[in-house]
Amino acid sequence: MPMSEPAAGAHAAWAVPETPTGVLHGLRVLDLSRVLAGPYCAQMLSDHGASVIKVEGPAGDETRGWGPPFHPDGTSAYYHGLNRNKRNIELDLSAGAGREVLARLIAEADVVVENFKTGTMARWGLGYEETLAERHPHLIYCRISGFGSGGPMGGLPGYDAVLQAYGGLMSVNGHPDREPLRVGVPIVDHVTANLAFSGILLALHARRDDGRGQLVDIALLDAVVSILHPHAASWAADGRVPLRTGGAHPIVAPYQVFTTRSGDFFISAANDRQFRSLMRVLGRPGVADDPRFADNAGRITNLDELVPLLEELIGARDGGELARELIAAGVPASPVNDVGGALGTAQVAHRGLFVDAEGYRGVGVPISLGRSPTRRPTPPVARGADTESILSGLGYDRTDIARLVTAPTHETEAGTTS
Repeated sequence: MPMSEPAAGAHAAWAVPETPTGVLHGLRVLDLSRVLAGPYCAQMLSDHGASVIKVEGPAGDETRGWGPPFHPDGTSAYYHGLNRNKRNIELDLSAGAGREVLARLIAEADVVVENFKTGTMARWGLGYEETLAERHPHLIYCRISGFGSGGPMGGLPGYDAVLQAYGGLMSVNGHPDREPLRVGVPIVDHVTANLAFSGILLALHARRDDGRGQLVDIALLDAVVSILHPHAASWAADGRVPLRTGGAHPIVAPYQVFTTRSGDFFISAANDRQFRSLMRVLGRPGVADDPRFADNAGRITNLDELVPLLEELIGARDGGELARELIAAGVPASPVNDVGGALGTAQVAHRGLFVDAEGYRGVGVPISLGRSPTRRPTPPVARGADTESILSGLGYDRTDIARLVTAPTHETEAGTTS
């Protein structure tokens, strides 16, 4: 079928609601990604009103099986947390018919998000630089990769923990006398998703001037290097390789985990005023006048003497009571909550950060806009749940739809990055 720019109003496949659902209402996003960074980016766009179609191959996004735990429909909690508010079409992209449908979806999309192995889309005749930029000049094409497409490691697959290691983050996480540790959440993937989201919004803003889209090129390597502050800045200044400091801050003290009678407890006395207030609450105000501890530089230099004193004083206190006293005195502090404890706090509820309503249970939308609503979250649908309606919206007749839906399928060898 010939390719052309879609006519106005010819976007039935996207099921754009008539009533605005957010600041991105009317934006059409094609999510070709799997695992975390791409799906989370597309989910953030959908949270703010974009109409998102997720494409899955016959094998599906592998994270559907990443568990336990699993939801009653057999889909993993992991997948549920990254794919709400999306329509879903199953396409065998190893076959020409599937790629033909993909090309028609791309023609109608404002934004494409993909994290295939570098070169996959070009092999299918749908590379951005080779084909799509000229064919669809309006298109914003977000490519997520491990290391980028060029350079000595260009095109290699990337995964969160590998990039934590390669990008230096793992070297500064953990205790100084133990092995480097992976951060407890896939932080590189999360940051990559947010950079992709931001890049797409920047490209949308630029498109307002001339109607032209562009490539948004995001690599996990870029993400991990971007969050090395203050270690990167310190290394650039003096050439010293930063070391692991456990739960303590490398250049601010006291700023670390202590243990109270009731459990682990974090204190951030990041300036001299806060340190004085901390010592007053702990009943030892004179410590703040000790020349060894009177300013932050002294506290860092004499940390081996300061920490045992604080451990003794804090260890005798109840965490909840101490938190209330410190917060009242202007010292940031908190018991170390577990995940359930954190999601169950009154403040999380007040901010709408955990949703448990109308069939959806999970983290809410973390960006609040004063006059633009966000979409009410709906659970992810089954793989291919919207295939027939999307094909119909693209103009396929019943015969074509039956052929496409029942065609033999073969898993794509495209590969992916996280």
